[in-house]
Amino acid sequence: MLYGEHDRHLARIENQLGVSLISRGNLLTIAGPPDSAETARSALDALYARLKRGLDVGAGEVDAAVRMAGSVGGEAARDQALAAISRPDFQVRTRRKGAITPRSPTQAAYLQALAENELVFGLGPAGTGKTYLAVAQAVAMLTNGQVDRIVLSRPAVEAGERLGFLPGDLRDKVDPYLRPLYDALHDMLPPEQVQKRMASGEIEVAPLAFMRGRTLANAFVILDEAQNTTPMQMKMFLTRLGEGGRMAITGDVSQIDLPPGTKSGLKEAIEILAGEEGISFVRFNDADVVRHPLVARIVRAYDRSDVAAEAARAARRAAASAATAREDGPP
Repeated sequence: MLYGEHDRHLARIENQLGVSLISRGNLLTIAGPPDSAETARSALDALYARLKRGLDVGAGEVDAAVRMAGSVGGEAARDQALAAISRPDFQVRTRRKGAITPRSPTQAAYLQALAENELVFGLGPAGTGKTYLAVAQAVAMLTNGQVDRIVLSRPAVEAGERLGFLPGDLRDKVDPYLRPLYDALHDMLPPEQVQKRMASGEIEVAPLAFMRGRTLANAFVILDEAQNTTPMQMKMFLTRLGEGGRMAITGDVSQIDLPPGTKSGLKEAIEILAGEEGISFVRFNDADVVRHPLVARIVRAYDRSDVAAEAARAARRAAASAATAREDGPP
């Protein structure tokens, strides 16, 4: 179970770390550069601890263990991250997926924040599990009776396109914008359970525009794609939180689809609410991307491009200022 069918888990670790794993029965020899060999050993120890707790190990868990074993931040931080793979207090249990465990140190911190805080901001690039883990936590709390309902919302903003008038009734028009939330729900619960709970009002998926005037008590509320809210919309949404409620807000400030010149409500909220008690900010980066490995490289490439573009703009501004100073100076 640790090695995988035809030793495919071992092959995966070999490819990622550049080590050689030779198995003879229950004896495994690791050969390679010292740092890489130690990373492989730590990852295998964590995966074995997971198996001993009765949890499955697949390709995703192998990647997570390697990622955590190679994380920076000191030995204590690395050990805590690896322990999250198998520790029950870092797991979210859902009916369809079973135990969902973190796949990066930041995901472990995010799950802990969702369990302990009433308001959590999950910030970072696509593919880091921000929305997925928030929905998992919400479903777990609903099925455990910790909240009475789940409310999922996101702004109905087009990603750089103008779709015009969509056919159908109101639900048909807004559902395409909310599809990612439906996908996450169906990953956590059987389809019939999703339909039943939506019909009873235990689960509600609605565009942000429908939130005004409501008080959401004893509910787990998630706002996805929050970077596309205006400051007024963000303030309105934050003040919907009622007694016994939880709120998770996810977004990526590098992918704002608002009209040019419109300030993002998420950016403003980060500035205003930093340091407030009971509010947790968890920041993901490209190292936390858990989709296809190519996604992490794409995020890094765009980040490098943004840094280079900003440096070029700064150089142009400096050159313009110097030219102005020469023109205004003494002859």
